[in-house]
Amino acid sequence: MPINVPNDLPAISQLEKENIFVMGEERSTHQDIRPLDILLVNLMPTKVETEIQLMRLLSNTPLQVNVRLVQMKTHVSKSVSQKYLDQFYDLFDEVKCRNWDGMIITGAPVEDIPFEEVDYWDELCEIMEWSKTHVTTTMHICWGAQAGLYYHYGIKKYPLDSKKSGIFDHRPLVSDEPLLRGVDDVFRFPHSRHSEVRAEEIVRNPHLHIIAESAEAGPGIIISERSGQVFITGHMEYDVNTLSYEYYRDMDKGMNPHVPDHYFPHDDPSQDPIMTWRSTANLIFSNWLNYYVYQNTPYDISTLGE
Repeated sequence: MPINVPNDLPAISQLEKENIFVMGEERSTHQDIRPLDILLVNLMPTKVETEIQLMRLLSNTPLQVNVRLVQMKTHVSKSVSQKYLDQFYDLFDEVKCRNWDGMIITGAPVEDIPFEEVDYWDELCEIMEWSKTHVTTTMHICWGAQAGLYYHYGIKKYPLDSKKSGIFDHRPLVSDEPLLRGVDDVFRFPHSRHSEVRAEEIVRNPHLHIIAESAEAGPGIIISERSGQVFITGHMEYDVNTLSYEYYRDMDKGMNPHVPDHYFPHDDPSQDPIMTWRSTANLIFSNWLNYYVYQNTPYDISTLGE
């Protein structure tokens, strides 16, 4: 969030070079502040857990963040009651009549299905198209990132021989990207997916930039040219036990999954996993809310796109 300093302070120029939001006294006296309005398109079957995980990260800011949950009207959920959805979730038709500061599109367990065969694909395409003119910035997560890259830029997804599951090291590829401000030279976060996007296809598109990459997991964070879209190919929001839950769930189904990489101590599932990505997740989400949402959205959100 911004710091307020005396006008013409010599330190301002260096702070701004470091992507620190500095506000002079004159600007601060005329500043209006309002809550940020964020849409959460929750496609995960674990609705409540995903709500908790993402809202925890969105709360790590001094600004008030208003979150509206969105469900797909073209999909019948098997994991949560329709009563719950009707009580806490809106349909897209109920939120599309206005502009929004930000939006998050989550992952979904449909990676082995072609995009066009997902039952809510047409509705999701409508939302993604609408977002280009009605949302300041959209964050896409895991399958949501693959869907966004495919819809907006024609980037294909490819099936993996085995599930990419674990906690993987990533390295920032740029030094001046606000989304990565404050991250370490190596930072970790979870991946849990059956498909991938490939770096060679992404770098051929002049409107996309890979800003963080993993030697084992591939492109980790991709942004669009004008920072309106963020694509995170893993799950920074996961709790410490989420991968463990998925591993034992798949074991119970007889799927014979491999032990998530770099997750359990000594790769021993009998030991409790250790959280090694909490600070990274909080930092990335705070940077997104600050640099991508707060500093880019107009005070009068109805003027977005004018």
